[in-house]
Amino acid sequence: MKIIRGLHNFHSQQGCVATIGNFDGVHLGHQQILKSLVSHAKKLNLPSVLISFSPTPQAFFGKPQATLSSFKEKHKLLEALGLEQHLIINFNANFARLSADEFIRKILLDKLQVRFCLIGDDFRFGAGRKGDFALLQSFDFQVQKAKSLLHQQARISSSGIRKLLKTGDFELAKKMLGRDFSITGKIIRGRQLGATIGFPTINIPIKRSISPLEGVFAVKIKLKNNTFKGVCNLGKRPTVGGETVILEVFIFDFSQDIYGEIAEVIFKLKIRDEQKFESFEALKMQIKLDAKIAKEYFD
Repeated sequence: MKIIRGLHNFHSQQGCVATIGNFDGVHLGHQQILKSLVSHAKKLNLPSVLISFSPTPQAFFGKPQATLSSFKEKHKLLEALGLEQHLIINFNANFARLSADEFIRKILLDKLQVRFCLIGDDFRFGAGRKGDFALLQSFDFQVQKAKSLLHQQARISSSGIRKLLKTGDFELAKKMLGRDFSITGKIIRGRQLGATIGFPTINIPIKRSISPLEGVFAVKIKLKNNTFKGVCNLGKRPTVGGETVILEVFIFDFSQDIYGEIAEVIFKLKIRDEQKFESFEALKMQIKLDAKIAKEYFD
């Protein structure tokens, strides 16, 4: 899949089929749209293009939200669905002022030469979010609205999944994502404070401005072709004066040197919220209890 950063890097071509949106988490509803998009692209013998924005409009207007997937995680998921191009448009003050009509004429038609556009049933666009499906239909290209995908009468959405993760309902989140919720990243060398109290951890930076989770969890860890079990803390580590969110994982019965390796941490059970302890000894006692709960869950 080709990543195109900025409209100035999008070279003219003889048309494309496109969809528009952030597609955070690439959940089952997103997957339904993208599979249909790729299918239409093949039928029309045109490239399939996802148009998204950086920063997101919500973040630009001062309402940032937690993200379900990092850019690399999203890229991998989009590529697996057969998407050919991901166009990322810089969302700035000038772009925010584009009317819905101007967006269609200048971007979709003049620049991208869109022949077919597939959008979600709640999609709005343009200044004041005045653009909708009816406006798209009034122009000279095919447009189709994708119906929302439901699970147990509830609409599958990124915002809904964020709420499920926050409450620790990983099973329902899995049914909406189509996979376990996980965080993937490169293992870095931390301060190694855990080793001093008998709980050496691997450390993974969080490549998100806002994490969708914070707390202590029972997790599975995929390293290369092996899967391990453990317990993790996702947060700022207030007991040791941490200032940035990081993922620390204690892997049961594990002693290998894996710095620099890529790990996928799969969240299975929320044990508790993150908290600040009065001493390292109190933290050690709590980690013992957390590990016991995690092991009982897996057993």
